[in-house]
Amino acid sequence: MSNRFANPKTMPAPRGYTQVVETTGPGRTVYLSGQLGMTTGGAFAGAPGDFRAQATQCFENLKAGLKSAGAGFEHVVKITNFFTDMSHLPLFFEVRDKFVNTKAPPASTAIQVGRLAREGALFEVEAVAVIPDSRGEEDGGQEGSQEKAPLEASERRAEESGVGGVGVSGTRGGEHENDFGQGFHGYQGFHRKK
Repeated sequence: MSNRFANPKTMPAPRGYTQVVETTGPGRTVYLSGQLGMTTGGAFAGAPGDFRAQATQCFENLKAGLKSAGAGFEHVVKITNFFTDMSHLPLFFEVRDKFVNTKAPPASTAIQVGRLAREGALFEVEAVAVIPDSRGEEDGGQEGSQEKAPLEASERRAEESGVGGVGVSGTRGGEHENDFGQGFHGYQGFHRKK
């Protein structure tokens, strides 16, 4: 599996992100829900209005979600960033650049919004990561290997239902239940009930 990061000369020069990321080969795609700058205790990091602290916590939350899926920031191919005030963009770059590969940064979108899911939230970031298929590496890179690593119950239910990827939720917009009987917080994900 490989990721190709490209900035074609036929497109505007990017400022700290990559215009085109192409992924090829066997691998797993991981979708991380939008992360607010909240600690595991449910409080915003830093003092009220501290953008740097919230942005840093957002990326720490992504890091934890990536780790839970066996990935790291080197696997991130796309991030979407939501700001309540776009004047924080320079601080965002300072924080983000401590986490991502600045020589081949992920594709990126920055959007200013009127409000985020929680009062006091200044920033939210979601990510998509593509992880090489470790099963291919274990069998010498031969395609077609049917051996599977043990799956956790939620992954097994997702695989059986035909839904790919791993979702990591964190926006805490409201309690929902997905098709797999798991409760989760946020405005992204599955909202159907049978």
